[in-house]
Amino acid sequence: MRKLFNYFLNGFLIVAPIGLTIYILYAVFNWLDNLFPNYGVPGLGLVVAVFLVTIIGFVARSFMVRPFLVIAERLLHRTPLVSIIYSSLKDLFDAFVGDNQKFNCPVLVRLNGQDNVYKMGFITQDNLAALNREDLVAVYFPHSYNFSGELVLVQPAAISYLELPSSEVMKFIVSGGVSRIG
Repeated sequence: MRKLFNYFLNGFLIVAPIGLTIYILYAVFNWLDNLFPNYGVPGLGLVVAVFLVTIIGFVARSFMVRPFLVIAERLLHRTPLVSIIYSSLKDLFDAFVGDNQKFNCPVLVRLNGQDNVYKMGFITQDNLAALNREDLVAVYFPHSYNFSGELVLVQPAAISYLELPSSEVMKFIVSGGVSRIG
């Protein structure tokens, strides 16, 4: 009976991640197909969504549209409650993609001088003159298996720069150290 249970667990560990990945992708495709008229063609919603986002990006680069986007963004920043949501989401997306990526400098931080305990994170600000703390840098530590983290201000002497791709370090941290680096 114990062997059967172990076989079940082994099978579950194989099937669960694959099944959940397929289900999430299916749910996203289904949502996009229902969002746009698909005329019975599966996946057309995804194609339409990608096309529309690309067209919006192209139009947004136009010098004639830019002033309207600036005005719309100012309005969003000044609207109560909306400004909190919009600015947080915009900063989050800017941190991962675009010209202002923030998680591109992975580091290893020694937590204290006595123990050899380290934590992996990303430098997000290396100049804290605005806080009158030029002696500190801002390091973001993502939490494992979660979309959250903590910001810690540390002295540069406690930091070791990692010569690794940021995406690999993020995957390693978020997986709780289970994913292999490299």
